[in-house]
Amino acid sequence: MLTLHEARTVSVTAQEATRLPGWTFEPGHTEAGFRARHMMVTWVHGLFKDVHGKLCLDWNDPLSATFSGEIDATKIWTGQPERDEHLRSADFFDVENHPRITFTGRLTERTGDISFKAEAKLTIRGITRPVVMDVDYLGQWKTPFWLGDENRGTLRRIGFEAKTRINRHDFGVSWQDEIPEGGVVVGNEIEITLDIEAILDADLESTGAIEYYRADGQASDGQTYSDDQT
Repeated sequence: MLTLHEARTVSVTAQEATRLPGWTFEPGHTEAGFRARHMMVTWVHGLFKDVHGKLCLDWNDPLSATFSGEIDATKIWTGQPERDEHLRSADFFDVENHPRITFTGRLTERTGDISFKAEAKLTIRGITRPVVMDVDYLGQWKTPFWLGDENRGTLRRIGFEAKTRINRHDFGVSWQDEIPEGGVVVGNEIEITLDIEAILDADLESTGAIEYYRADGQASDGQTYSDDQT
């Protein structure tokens, strides 16, 4: 249960967010990657695509920015189907009971021209822990949005990269097996990288592209939309 101070903080944060320009994650180009040590000698890399979320940001006042997102844990990919199935099991992500990984946070400190610290709450397997993230701003660009042969206008895109490191046991991801001479199969520390591409909500509305992101490319009027980006 939130304390009175925490409840007031959440209320103020929500009010601030409503005054800021909104940006919607572009799920086709937003992803969460991780890597973990394997057998004491190398790294295994994993990836989650189809990450959905929102960013509230005025670049003239970046430290007022907030963000939130949701990851479909069932879609984990490491390049090996047997390993992916094991990671979905109760030994690791337990996706049958916890199919979603969520995060919410805000920028808290500017550490360089395009570098920031962020504080976030990360939820895995129903367990929420605070994490500190190193965030880099990657830039903005205007791109065309086409409906058939018609250019409906431009979409302003923005990009960020965020990195953090967690101990998987803090989230109940505790399967382990030993190897000779005191070694382990899976490292405890997990390095996480979140690559975000987001589109300004005002542009999504003005071009009609919002329909594309409401229904995975199939609009309510039956038209197929394309942002012509790969």
